[in-house]
Amino acid sequence: MRAGAWPTAQFSLAHDGARRYFFISWNHHPGIRPGPIWRGIMNVQNPSASRGIAIQAVDLVKNYGTGSNMVHALRGVNVSFERGKFTAIMGPSGSGKSTLMHTLAGLDSATSGHILFGGADLTRMDDKQLTLLRRHKIGFIFQSFNLLPMFTAEQNILMPLTLAGDKPDRAWFDLLVETLGLKQRLNHRPNELSGGQQQRVAIARALIAKPKLVFADEPTGNLDSVSSAEVLGFLKRSVNELGQTIVMVTHDAVAASYADRAIVFSDGRIVADEQHPNAEVMNELLMAERERTTRTTLTDTPADQMAQMAGVRNVPDLPITDAPLPPAVPTSGCEGTLRHARAAARHAR
Repeated sequence: MRAGAWPTAQFSLAHDGARRYFFISWNHHPGIRPGPIWRGIMNVQNPSASRGIAIQAVDLVKNYGTGSNMVHALRGVNVSFERGKFTAIMGPSGSGKSTLMHTLAGLDSATSGHILFGGADLTRMDDKQLTLLRRHKIGFIFQSFNLLPMFTAEQNILMPLTLAGDKPDRAWFDLLVETLGLKQRLNHRPNELSGGQQQRVAIARALIAKPKLVFADEPTGNLDSVSSAEVLGFLKRSVNELGQTIVMVTHDAVAASYADRAIVFSDGRIVADEQHPNAEVMNELLMAERERTTRTTLTDTPADQMAQMAGVRNVPDLPITDAPLPPAVPTSGCEGTLRHARAAARHAR
């Protein structure tokens, strides 16, 4: 991304592989009548693009709360997802990975930045435009399946088209059913299907409208290892054989190893980006980020709060020390607990 400045304007250039986007923001300047900020977008074809970019985040920021209670969920994220690829997003709990997915999908609004998808900027769309976009161009796969229990597998698969009033492409439907191994289960209701079969129905439902992009939120979180491998295999096949683009949020290193690319998120930022990931490498990266997050939390915790966490009150002021925390010495009563809590407080200072 390139940025520059004019005496009366600021501009930036970003691209999503197939197109370039030119953002202009007019500033107040002596002799220029001040007015509302105006942003324009100019599409320029980019012939150098090969496969193209499905969706791109540019300087994406998402904050929750205000003042001292503000949480920085996304901190100026710049990332693009290639069309026709399977990408996994990993990270410790609270890292911002789910916030990134929800913001990219238009389910949550961004504080600032841009989301470029299909020649448009999602951050400039209203609720109605976002609803139509999600209905026709974005598919979702949920951890809890979200199948309607009173309908058959076939009716659940076709539900997005039914709600939109569109007729199904039977050839595409048959291809999905065949690829996902659901041909013999179309007349079964969800309670007559296994967990893996229900998730396969959910995948078919997400793909039936031929979306440009599919988001999967912990799709194997409620499945056993055998069903998980089955579902992940079908997701990979939908990319390789059906040309789909899938972005999956997961905490499982094995699940991430099925993807073409894996991104590790921590504290609202991308800290690793692996092509052709394997489970061992992804597990090491995830464990390293969890340990770093834990160390940061302990370092940033005041001594009196550490003492309260240890269940001790009125801990006296103690000198600052870098000495390692001593092991607890077994003693009778609460004397040992108090001594250890004081040591913990001293260590934190």
